[in-house]
Amino acid sequence: MANNSKGTIGILTGGGDCPGLNPVIRAVVRRAGQLGYKVLGVKDGWRGMLKADAEPLTLDSVSGILPRGGTILGTSRTNPLKKEEDKKTLLANLKTMGIDYLIAVGGEDTLGVARQLVNDNVKIVGIPKTIDNDVDGTDQTFGFDTAVSIVTEAIDRLHTTAESHHRVMVVEVMGRHAGWIAIISGLAGGADCILIPEEPKTLEEICEVIKRRHARGKKFSIVVASEGFQLKGQDALVTKGQQLDQFGHVLLGGIGERLAKLIEKQTGFETRSTVLGHIQRGGSPTAFDRVLGTRYGLKAVDLIEEGKLGHMVCLKGNQITSIPLLEAMTKLKLVDQEWIRMAEIFYG
Repeated sequence: MANNSKGTIGILTGGGDCPGLNPVIRAVVRRAGQLGYKVLGVKDGWRGMLKADAEPLTLDSVSGILPRGGTILGTSRTNPLKKEEDKKTLLANLKTMGIDYLIAVGGEDTLGVARQLVNDNVKIVGIPKTIDNDVDGTDQTFGFDTAVSIVTEAIDRLHTTAESHHRVMVVEVMGRHAGWIAIISGLAGGADCILIPEEPKTLEEICEVIKRRHARGKKFSIVVASEGFQLKGQDALVTKGQQLDQFGHVLLGGIGERLAKLIEKQTGFETRSTVLGHIQRGGSPTAFDRVLGTRYGLKAVDLIEEGKLGHMVCLKGNQITSIPLLEAMTKLKLVDQEWIRMAEIFYG
């Protein structure tokens, strides 16, 4: 192991927790040590930067975390740029904490902060993370494969109770703006109708799919709906309240139950809803996410070593590469029509 003489790398994990975060942290510590950097783990995302709350990370402190879900560093949805004084505190704390380079691991909001810090000459590297898989600039984010596996298993299990009771089952899954979890797990689980934010549908269109299926002798149906799905012609998202988080997002939830009531009323078929919620985030990451997180973590340190600061690690095909943060995440990565047409072949 090389002498620690090249400076200190800080790493933080922000936003929702996600399977694969601990493999990232482990890989960063391993690679940084080999190249001669110290690593400081910032607690609870950007909140830790505002509080100067961090701890040294060593091979011993990351030993055994590869299969663990969540993040040993903790996380939060803190927006450090919401107030100008918070931004000044963050920049001052980088110096106070002795952080020479910062690796920010997160999704749209966390990396959105990282993008802005590039303009303040912060030596930063981003790693994309979200189970929604909606980060533009990378083919896939870690955590997504695990979430899809969990949802697919849930759909498989719901098939048996739906068939036994001759019910329509509406499964509400995560996906605020993008329906990747719904479309992939719905296809894998044999869903009879998949509802995503990118493709609003009328209640009549949804019920027609279910009626067509029942008309050919099938007495049950599985409907998978993203939390951000909207019925065509209705502007408002279904939410749990009007309170916003620090990035201005309202808490979604309830579209599954609402659809279940409307479908039962329209068709006369007994209908139930199931909300998978945070179950989709939990548990041990799949082998794919463990390896992808590991590759991302190694690449992030290599970018620092190469002086390619202000970049985001990304997956292109099977290659780990990078893209400037200012070019990444200029838009959300949404489900395209090819996927939607493929799914519709199996409706009804």
